[in-house]
Parts: sequence; structure tokens; C-alpha cells
Amino acid sequence: MLSPKRTKYRKQHKGRIHGKATRATELNFGAFGLKALTPERITARQIEAARRAITRHMRRTGKVWIRLFPDVPVSSKPAEVRMGGGKGSPEFWVCRVKPGRIMFEVDGIPRDVARQALTLAAAKLPVRTRFVSRFGEEG
Repeated sequence: MLSPKRTKYRKQHKGRIHGKATRATELNFGAFGLKALTPERITARQIEAARRAITRHMRRTGKVWIRLFPDVPVSSKPAEVRMGGGKGSPEFWVCRVKPGRIMFEVDGIPRDVARQALTLAAAKLPVRTRFVSRFGEEG
């Protein structure tokens, strides 16, 4: 699973996801992509599950680009622990995704195979998505 090798600080504030994406809003690598339509935090496990779904459906043909990286640590306290005692330890990593962000790109496969592969990946993610193509007509 994806996680940073090192970070400046171990823990971060939760924060909120405001506005629309300004980066990674267009296809840069592949011919087809999966675009987020809603804001959400996506975990490293969800990214890996989506990647596996794509590569399995493509049957080792073509190429996949992951345009997300989970760089935000999420901490939690153990079950049945009293209030106080500070913030919990980092448990997993997430990526904050804004609407309009391209999350995955694929190339080297037919359009219908790409659409099906990215639809399978979208089922693993907590965001509403749209299939986008370099050749126009989204859907």
C-alpha cells in the first residue's frame, strides 16, 4: 500500500475539503480516466483495491497511472479508552480528493474494456465518479 517514506510531522489536523480541484483535472498520460465528482478522503487501501480491480480486468495489457497519493495521516485512539491522554497514534493514510480530480488513467486498451475496468474501480471508492476520455464525450 502507498504511504510516505517520511513526513515533517507525525500527526495532522483533520481539516475540511473545500472547493474544486485545480491540479490533475485533465488527462495527461492515458486515453481514458476516472474523475471524482464529490469531495472525500480516499484511503491507501481503497486506492490499492481500485488499482487491483483495474489491472485484473485489463488482463496485464495496457498501462495504468495512479494520480493520487495518500499523504495525510489519520490517527485514532483504541476502543474503550477514556477521554484525555492526548491524540491517538497514526493508524492509516488518506488522500484528500476534490471534485474534478483525475484519479486513475489507463491507455493501450479498447474503450469498452477501459470503461468496464474503471467502473469496477469506481465501485471500490467512496466518491461519485465519471468516466472521461481524451476523445471527447464524457459519460
